[in-house]
Amino acid sequence: MSNQANKTGNGGAKAGAATRERREEKPTPPQWWNVVLLDDDDHTYEYVIQMVTTLFRMSKARALEMATRVDNEGRAVLLTTHKEHAELKREQVHSWGADAMLQRSAGSMSCVIEPAVFENDGTDHSGNDGSRGADMPVD
Repeated sequence: MSNQANKTGNGGAKAGAATRERREEKPTPPQWWNVVLLDDDDHTYEYVIQMVTTLFRMSKARALEMATRVDNEGRAVLLTTHKEHAELKREQVHSWGADAMLQRSAGSMSCVIEPAVFENDGTDHSGNDGSRGADMPVD
C-alpha cells in the first residue's frame, strides 16, 4: 500500500467522489389469489358439498351455495388467499378423486387459481387492505 493512500485515510479513493444515496424501497405486499372451482357434468352436488366442507371448512349450507353457483354460473370462488395457499388448495381439489356416485366420473373436478379482482374498483389488489378476509370462509 502506498504512503499516499495511508495519508488520505480513504483507501485510495479520490477526494470528492460521489457517494450513492441509499433508497429505501417498500417490499411489494403479496397478491391476493382466488381459488376457483369449475363446473362439469361428472360430479354430483353431494360430491362438491363433501369436498368443500372438508377442504375449505365451510358449513354444509355454504357448500350447497357453492355447488349451486358452480352449476348455474360455471364457476365459484371458494377462497381468496395468498398464492402459496391457493396453490395448495387447488392441488387438494385435484387430489380429491372421482365421484363414486357417478360411474362416468373419471377424476377430480377442475380448479384454477387467478389473481383476485375486487368489485370496488376493478383493479387487482396486491396487499392486505382488509377488503377480504382471505383465509376465513364466510358461513
